Amino acid sequence: MNEVEKVTSKTIKDGGVLAVLYFDIHTKTKDKAQHIGAGFVEQLLREPGVVYAVGEIDEPLQDGEMFSTYVQVKILVSGFQHLVNICAIHSPFNVEILRPDEIRLPLSQAHEMLMGISTVTGDYKKYIIEKTSTPEELQRYQMILEKKAELGKKILGKKVGNDEKGTG
Repeated sequence: MNEVEKVTSKTIKDGGVLAVLYFDIHTKTKDKAQHIGAGFVEQLLREPGVVYAVGEIDEPLQDGEMFSTYVQVKILVSGFQHLVNICAIHSPFNVEILRPDEIRLPLSQAHEMLMGISTVTGDYKKYIIEKTSTPEELQRYQMILEKKAELGKKILGKKVGNDEKGTG
């Protein structure tokens, strides 16, 4: 068994996931498509929980003035949550889990994952709204955010109160 397989087997045994992710790239030059692909794999290597990532860049094809290709990345992460975060942030167009055959999660990890996804999509939503809204729409959005914060405080207050009483 080679060193990569040893690391892969141990990581998966400890809760890791081996997957293949596919990302599309569209640029104006063939060279730029290949450089972006290589840089993207380097970026994935710096994501939390990534043990290793190996990418293959398909030959870019010209379509009119643009070049299109895809990057296939075989990635080993130390836990399913890290794979979820990478997918939420980088939006692959396809994901294939190679190992393990089954993923089991404690409820606490499922909650963390859902909150992570919610945070990423909330950040995207905020960015889009801030860039496309009129000043009046932006002011209305800020008021909605303030109301959400107030509701969040109420919910947390109720939860803390219930926990102290031993009911939640």
